[in-house]
Amino acid sequence: MTKPPSTSASATPAATTSSEPSAADLAQRLDLVLSAGQEAAAITLRYFRQDNYQVELKADASPVTVADREAEQHLRRRIAASFPDDAVLGEEFDSVDGTSGFRWILDPIDGTKSFVHGVPFYGTMIGVEHAGRSVIGVVLLPGLDEHVYAVRGQGAWAVRGQESPKRAHVSDCRQMSQALFLTTAVKDFDKFGRGEAYEALDAATRISRTWGDCYGYLLVATGRAEVMVDPAMNVWDAAALQPILEEAGGTFTNWLGEPTIHGREGVATNGHLLDDVIAITRRAPRLP
Repeated sequence: MTKPPSTSASATPAATTSSEPSAADLAQRLDLVLSAGQEAAAITLRYFRQDNYQVELKADASPVTVADREAEQHLRRRIAASFPDDAVLGEEFDSVDGTSGFRWILDPIDGTKSFVHGVPFYGTMIGVEHAGRSVIGVVLLPGLDEHVYAVRGQGAWAVRGQESPKRAHVSDCRQMSQALFLTTAVKDFDKFGRGEAYEALDAATRISRTWGDCYGYLLVATGRAEVMVDPAMNVWDAAALQPILEEAGGTFTNWLGEPTIHGREGVATNGHLLDDVIAITRRAPRLP
């Protein structure tokens, strides 16, 4: 999640439609999100903390492995078999156009740097977008055996191991001075000319940590942290997060406080602290 934001056409929203998705459409896709997501996450575990793969560097110098590619290919096969008219955008392969108004947005391993170092804070992320709006999201943490999912209007749900789903809720913290602030990589703020924003957030909050990538956002959604900010994101980093955070009672926005997965940056809060955080981030230079 620390890569420069994409500006390619593949990162733009699918063609929009004014109609709202039906409950049946959402339920059918949620079933596939959860089942295929678990299967893809299991694929990553076949390589996690093993010596059966090599790490390659992509054009932007971010790492990729056979686990990333196998997991995404599996998701694409499952989507094509069940919803051949849906569009697909993934991190590792070319986008697929669709006609249904739905687009699946895939990040097979979010936090590949954690993955290759044997740190279990990586996740498999699936978002489903309709009419330019993310309506379903799941983030699975295979190394921790937990996941969180949400459907717009139906709440966010956290699952640990074989336990039954429990409602995910953000914290009730209402003071920045008591908040836990997370990010993925501190040096990325300077990389994108936003170092002053990091310093201000760090000074305003009680604790700051780099428990980053998707794991940090789930800590906000489940009430274990209050603020997560990244200075640059791609749409596949964000698509699964917005419905989860909003259904958990929090917010996911760009640095101006606008709720979007297409802002090329990310701010997650417990809702109570949104204005305080945006007062800092909105002063930062805009991304080119």
